[in-house]
Amino acid sequence: MNYAMCSIKIESVVKEKNRMGECPVWEERENALVYVDINSQKVCRWNSVTNEVHSVSVDARVGSVALRKCGGYVIALGTRFAFLNWEMESVTTIAELEQDKPNNRFNDGKVDPKGRFFAGTMAEETEPGVRARCQACCKVLYQLEKEEQMPDGMCIDAEGKLWVACIDGGRVIRIDPETGKRIQTVKLPASRITSCCFGGKDYSEMYVTSAYDGLDKAALAKEPRAGEIFKITGLGVKGIPQYSYVA
Repeated sequence: MNYAMCSIKIESVVKEKNRMGECPVWEERENALVYVDINSQKVCRWNSVTNEVHSVSVDARVGSVALRKCGGYVIALGTRFAFLNWEMESVTTIAELEQDKPNNRFNDGKVDPKGRFFAGTMAEETEPGVRARCQACCKVLYQLEKEEQMPDGMCIDAEGKLWVACIDGGRVIRIDPETGKRIQTVKLPASRITSCCFGGKDYSEMYVTSAYDGLDKAALAKEPRAGEIFKITGLGVKGIPQYSYVA
């Protein structure tokens, strides 16, 4: 497919700014985008029909959220897994982990095709700009260019290609995992791009989260849309429905 012929459009759909927006998940049964604001310690849901955003506050930084097959959500917050009942706004702990690493917390997570929820941990800052070493790891099959900065959240499209959000790089990139080559780049109006997912009625829309934490006053003045959530259309490729946690 000639992607240059596609008419790509980028619009801000959630203008309620997130300190650290992450882990967008399209919930088909609600026509909604579910996501987290890690540093504000809340799980959010944007209704694409009413354009309303509702959120549930939790008692720790929440790194990721996923759908449950029976309804509601499973989340990874602090150093524990938990169920979130949206209507009751209640959190029920499933398991606590890594209690021997007090500076760690859960970060990004996803459900696999078998209905299992996986989430990774990372070290919090022990002081500004300093993190404990050898606490977490990541393997990326593509060497990012200098302007692409660092990889963050990712998703797969229907053709099996990998989309990567480039935090501090202001873009999402599409990679062929078989060749390790970049196929496409879409630049966005914010530098701290954190994650992405496909959604909409036919999964032809891409939703992209961003953050404003980490930007100083001068940078924020140049990036008035930092922390918003963007929708990209016209990519010429579709995604696949999100997997749900089976328990």
